[in-house]
Amino acid sequence: MRTITSASGQKETILVRRSESADAQEIGSLIGPSAQAVFGRVNVIELLEKANLAVTLTNEKDDILAHASFFDHPIGDLVDQAQWEPFLQKHFRAEKCTPLNTLFLHLFVAQTNFSSASAKEIMRAVFNAVTELEYICLVSPNLGGLDPALNEILKPLKRLTGPGHQCLALITHRSKHFPCLHVRPARVEDYDDIMPLFEKQRKQPVFDQPYLSAELLEAKSEDCHSAVCEIDGVVVGFIRVTADVDLSVLHANFELSEFDGLCNVQQPEPDGPAAQSDPSEDEKEQTQTSTLQQEEAQSTGTVSGKSNAFCIQLFVIDKEYETRSVDFIPHIFKLFPDLNFCIITVPSGAPVFPLLQNFVRVPSGPTNLLSRELYICHRAGLWALSVEVRPAVPADRPAVSSLVKDLNLSEFLLQDLDRFYESHCDTNAVPLQAFVSEADGEVVGIVIIRDEQDIEFIRGHYNIENFIYFSHHRHEEHAQMRHFVLKPIFQHFTKHLFKEVLRLAHKSCLYHRLYPPCHSHENSCVHHLDVVLNCAVPVRPRRQIIYPLEELGMNAPSRQLTEYQAPFALSLISRKLTMEPKVAINARIVVVGASDTGLSVLEVLCFCPHLRFNKLTLISTHGFPGDYSHEDVGFLSTSHAYSSRDLAQIPVHSCVSVVTGKMVGINRKSKYVRVSGGEKVPYDHLVLCTGLQYRVPCPTGVDLSQPITNSQLQLQSAHRRYSGPVPSNLFTLNDLHDCMAARHWLHANFVELEDNAIVYGNSIDVYTTIETLLSLGIRGSRIRLVLPPPEPGMSCFTDSAVDKAVTRAMESAEVQIHHNCVLAQMNHGEQPEPLTSVSFTTDAEPLHLHCGVFINLSNKGVDYDAFKSINKSFLVFDSRLVITSTFSTNDPFIYSAGPLTIFSHHYYTEWSHADFNSKELGQELAAMLLHLFDPTLEPADEPPAEMDCLVPMYKQAKIQGGKLPGGYNYLHVTKPTASNLTGPAVERLQDRGVVTGRVETGDYFCLHLDRYEQVETLTCLSLKPLPVSNYLCLYGKHEQLLGQLLGRYNEGLIRDLYSFFRESRCLAIFHDRFSDFEKELRQIVSKTLKGDESKKQAMTEEDGSNSLHMDSFLHEESQAALRSSTVKYLTFNRNLLPMFAHPGQL
Repeated sequence: MRTITSASGQKETILVRRSESADAQEIGSLIGPSAQAVFGRVNVIELLEKANLAVTLTNEKDDILAHASFFDHPIGDLVDQAQWEPFLQKHFRAEKCTPLNTLFLHLFVAQTNFSSASAKEIMRAVFNAVTELEYICLVSPNLGGLDPALNEILKPLKRLTGPGHQCLALITHRSKHFPCLHVRPARVEDYDDIMPLFEKQRKQPVFDQPYLSAELLEAKSEDCHSAVCEIDGVVVGFIRVTADVDLSVLHANFELSEFDGLCNVQQPEPDGPAAQSDPSEDEKEQTQTSTLQQEEAQSTGTVSGKSNAFCIQLFVIDKEYETRSVDFIPHIFKLFPDLNFCIITVPSGAPVFPLLQNFVRVPSGPTNLLSRELYICHRAGLWALSVEVRPAVPADRPAVSSLVKDLNLSEFLLQDLDRFYESHCDTNAVPLQAFVSEADGEVVGIVIIRDEQDIEFIRGHYNIENFIYFSHHRHEEHAQMRHFVLKPIFQHFTKHLFKEVLRLAHKSCLYHRLYPPCHSHENSCVHHLDVVLNCAVPVRPRRQIIYPLEELGMNAPSRQLTEYQAPFALSLISRKLTMEPKVAINARIVVVGASDTGLSVLEVLCFCPHLRFNKLTLISTHGFPGDYSHEDVGFLSTSHAYSSRDLAQIPVHSCVSVVTGKMVGINRKSKYVRVSGGEKVPYDHLVLCTGLQYRVPCPTGVDLSQPITNSQLQLQSAHRRYSGPVPSNLFTLNDLHDCMAARHWLHANFVELEDNAIVYGNSIDVYTTIETLLSLGIRGSRIRLVLPPPEPGMSCFTDSAVDKAVTRAMESAEVQIHHNCVLAQMNHGEQPEPLTSVSFTTDAEPLHLHCGVFINLSNKGVDYDAFKSINKSFLVFDSRLVITSTFSTNDPFIYSAGPLTIFSHHYYTEWSHADFNSKELGQELAAMLLHLFDPTLEPADEPPAEMDCLVPMYKQAKIQGGKLPGGYNYLHVTKPTASNLTGPAVERLQDRGVVTGRVETGDYFCLHLDRYEQVETLTCLSLKPLPVSNYLCLYGKHEQLLGQLLGRYNEGLIRDLYSFFRESRCLAIFHDRFSDFEKELRQIVSKTLKGDESKKQAMTEEDGSNSLHMDSFLHEESQAALRSSTVKYLTFNRNLLPMFAHPGQL
């Protein structure tokens, strides 16, 4: 916070921040005739939307004192935005102004008293925020009188030509507002100025145990140098560099091939005329030699060639000047004229400081145990000030071909480049544009874009309106990134490259699509993807309404919105985002388990727009579940948390490293996880979300030659761990990989035979498995459903009608069902491979069955390897992993959520995470983690002692679904309920139920409402496919929002809920923004209720109106507000809700 003084001497504490759309109205009120005379008529919303940088100056009350907007081109139509540089250099002395170092002022307004002070403070803040900025110009076709505050700052540009172009042309230089720091060699007398800087830094150390002495400053060496930076003679920063670099450690831990291994690789010179006869062969041999040297060095950790790098040993700078850390870089390169690379390593958990924005981060694998991050800056990166971005020309073709020759999918890039040269269009006649970036005459990067033809689809399926005002961007201003390649040493220059591409192409938004590996749509050459995502924001997909298209007819949304497209993850770069900083997080966050909870944690972290998590890792037994298509695998029920399409729309492959294997150990001291493949995965924060798994049942081993029943068994025998060999025809199904393996085996080894299939378990999964077996063509008479004794209070189906329907369907299919069976023997206790017979104890005689395949869905609990890892690392385990209400274990760096956990006994609760929606738990855990990293959030407060004993209650519904025997599509949605309640079950009031259809006819639909008449439970059993995402929206909705559902049902007007929810009037409820609209309505009603009494009293005092008249007036006022809000909602979302009329349509 800084203080400014008005012309009248009034002081205000101010904050300069980036402008928000909510500021538009207040900014507009500051625009007066003098501002319009210079800047023209301004649409403030559009200005904020398309400005590269818009800043607002506010006081402590958040009142706006001043505002300024900056673009990368002059005002108005004085000159085409892509041609301003030659225009300016032709008519004015502005040869030093380049697109990289220049911005143009498009609006400045301020409160009159604070105009001068505000202008100076804004200029200072802008030069401070944009390190490469050297000039701010005001070039306008309007010749009005300038605000005195700007007259004081901006000076006229000297004209070189006659008055052919009448315009206002003014400029100001960085040196007047926030000058570059002076850098010089350090001296002994600087010691007393340097040490206080280190003391301030000790709270967040970037370097391990910084040691500095006066003797060290005095020592002279060719390999070690020290320098300080100063402002007005005061030392504000210090740096120490050395050429003593241990390259073997870096080679062993980082992929350095793109940086020549940080070595001077000696190329053999051709000797004699014979050697020069075929230069192409020589080049090929030299390239192969160089590549082999680099690969050998990478694999062995040995260094080949002389070191070509120096490193930063110590660095510190005053926080007020840290954005000028860049001023050190040219100086330190001059100290080592023969070395091309400057490197710096920082602890993985340390915050990223501004100096690193001029370096390139070198990614490391998830199993890299070195707890350091490596950043590299190349001497050529200093040329960034002279880098030019321009349209590609045919002469660039050889240079581009050489640039991309070793990259995957480079052939698609070259094909599109050739099409651009030939016709400026792709094969579908969509306009293409190609741009190259050139440094010192060399092509170092290329970007190819095309007009975005599916912008309506993108708007309808992705939340781009979280980042842009769609109506302020013309359709032709949207573009899709087809290809992007940039040399690694220039990657810190990427944001400027995108800014220039948008300017030269006359675009405002640039989109990048990332398809999953299982789809064949990936034909974009992007190198590196990380670099693009560092500049772009990930865009969340929108939940889609499932429309009854035939019934809607002409009132259905356009085919552009409803037509199927392969799913992809979307990222967006807009003009205002090209100067929006992102906070890089290098902390190693490891999530164990690809459960709904684990995926939800990763989803929240991946979609955080202003944070970039560089070290997210998922450890999963079979990798990422979205890596293969799995919609029709069957066997297991679903929670409808993540479909394959949902997973494809999450940018996991670009943000998360996946380690395939099981967790087999946790080393809390060294902070790493051991994986079954032998890898060690280090972490700073570990999240355990392994959930519960079906485990191979252990036969009791009792002697069945003697009569024995279940009542005679020892209880603990049912919970023993099976440690013998697992038969090849015994399948324990826990995830999609297991289901696919079982499906392939059944097709190859069982379907055409006559053996029995035994399904063992008592969860809903046994019924979905039986339906899958029947769908594979296996006769019901070959299937045996063996149900273990049920656990107390547990039931697969809470609705008796569903239970009876499933039982009848299995009887009709001739599936034999055996109740209360406990596995006693496999193959009569002999070698179990292959499994040919199984025996069970029952409540009566033992059961002996022949077996061709045994599908196990029983014995659900904590995986043994997970239990062993938790237990041996001394995490508190009491049948489940013990956690607090904030997801913490007894280790402050290890968190857990989901069915794996149980609350500590001091909560005295019967609830556990197994009773709640797992996806919601993951979202809450991720929100808690964000408080550790997000600088925009306040640190999470410790709950008061009395609140620490309370368990948080989560609100989202528990969901179960799947296909049941008889071909029934099943969906059950219910509120969270404690599974271990000891009291009697609460019976629902009969008059709160809404039931239509019958299970026999396959159109059963049951809704239960709570005492507040909100939907509490939903059960569907249908022979037709269910629009699941639509029905999930019904949970928690009041019956009046559902078209006064209860009253209409009681009047006999609703005979089929399926038909009722297909009606046009219900579709708005399924819209993804309906919840926001609902909150808005509640706020209107709440404000109306609060204001009623005060208005009523005022009206009575004024004219003595009677009570009835006043109630009518207030009622009409609230109705008008609600009506207005509804019209706005339908109008704004008319692309997805065209079945509703809106103003002007009738």
